[in-house]
Amino acid sequence: MPRGVGGLTGGGSLFRLDGQAAIVTGASEGLGRIMAGGLAEAGCSLVISARTEDRLQDAADGITAAGGRVVTIPGDVADPAHADALIAACRDAYGRVDGLVLNAGTATLCPAEDEDIAEFSRVMDVNLTAVMRLAAAGAAAMITAGSGGWMITMSSILGRRAGTGGGVAAYSASKAAVEQLTRELARQWAPHDIRVNCIAPGFFPTALNAPMVASPERLAAMVARAPMGRPGEPADITGVAVFLASAASRFVTGHVLACDGGMEVW
Repeated sequence: MPRGVGGLTGGGSLFRLDGQAAIVTGASEGLGRIMAGGLAEAGCSLVISARTEDRLQDAADGITAAGGRVVTIPGDVADPAHADALIAACRDAYGRVDGLVLNAGTATLCPAEDEDIAEFSRVMDVNLTAVMRLAAAGAAAMITAGSGGWMITMSSILGRRAGTGGGVAAYSASKAAVEQLTRELARQWAPHDIRVNCIAPGFFPTALNAPMVASPERLAAMVARAPMGRPGEPADITGVAVFLASAASRFVTGHVLACDGGMEVW
C-alpha cells in the first residue's frame, strides 16, 4: 500500500505517523504550532516554516525537547520560491515528502466598503495562491516518487458562515475558496493516492484572531456561538490533524472537517 496512505498490517496503530515526513507552514504560533507538535508526537518528522525566525526556532525547540525530529525553514509563503525550497528541504532532511499542512494565513479587519484592494489581494495571495503553489509542488514530488501522500488545508467557520463583528471579507472569501480548491485537488490527485482534506476550525484563541475578539463582549459573543460553550483547545485540533494525516483516514479525501464546537449547527 502506498506510503502516506498507510496500511492495516504490521501491528502499528492507525494513528501513528512513524517513518513519515511532512511540511507545516505557519508553524511558529497558533494552530500551526499546535498541529506540528501533535504530528511530531505521533512520530512524523517535520519541516516547519514561518516568517518569524525566533518564534519558529522556539517551536522547533519544543518539538525537539519532546523527542521529535524537525528542521526549520524561515520564509514567506507568498514568495514564489518558498514552496520549492520547502520541498527540497524535506527531501534533503528525510529523503521523502509524505504530507503537507497548508496552514499559513493572514487576515484584514475592516468594513467591506473600506477594504483596500491591495490588502484584499495580499490576503488572497497568502491564504489561497500560496496554498495552491505549495500543494502543486508537493503533489509533483509525491507523484514522481510514486509514494502517495496527504495534504491538510485550512478553512475556518468564516469560510462557511458570515462573520458577526468587524468586516472580514478578504479572509472569508479566501477560506471559502480553499474549501473548493481542496475538493478539486482531491479529485485530481486521488488516482495518485494523494488525499487532500481540509479543517475548518471554529474559535480558537490565536494571535491571528485576537483583533476580532479584542473586547470581552466580543469574546463572549464568539464563544456563545458554539453549542459546546467554550473556545477550542490544543487537543481539539491535534487529534483532527493526526487523524487526517494517518491511515485512520485512508479512505477520506475531499472532505472539510469542522472543528468548531458545533458552530455550524446554527
